[in-house]
Amino acid sequence: THILNTSSNLLGFCLIVLTSLRISKYSEVTLIDEFTGIAAMLLMAASYLSFLSIRTGNEGLGNRYEQIADIIFLVALTLIFIITFLIAFTIIL
Repeated sequence: THILNTSSNLLGFCLIVLTSLRISKYSEVTLIDEFTGIAAMLLMAASYLSFLSIRTGNEGLGNRYEQIADIIFLVALTLIFIITFLIAFTIIL
């Protein structure tokens, strides 16, 4: 029931989006790459905390790490939704 797999997969998605934006020079005219960078950082934090929750020997502390990771993951997921919306409808900020 850990989000480690999903979080790391979405982190890969964010890195692909960042790379694509940089290669196409699209990042110079939009804020999409900044949003994607923030989402990647949040997903990295969620992955790290989820990993710590698995590896810690203290069940109470592990549950707390996973709760924090879940909240961070949901914020990142919301940000990815906004990024996808901006890309799909070619809204330039």
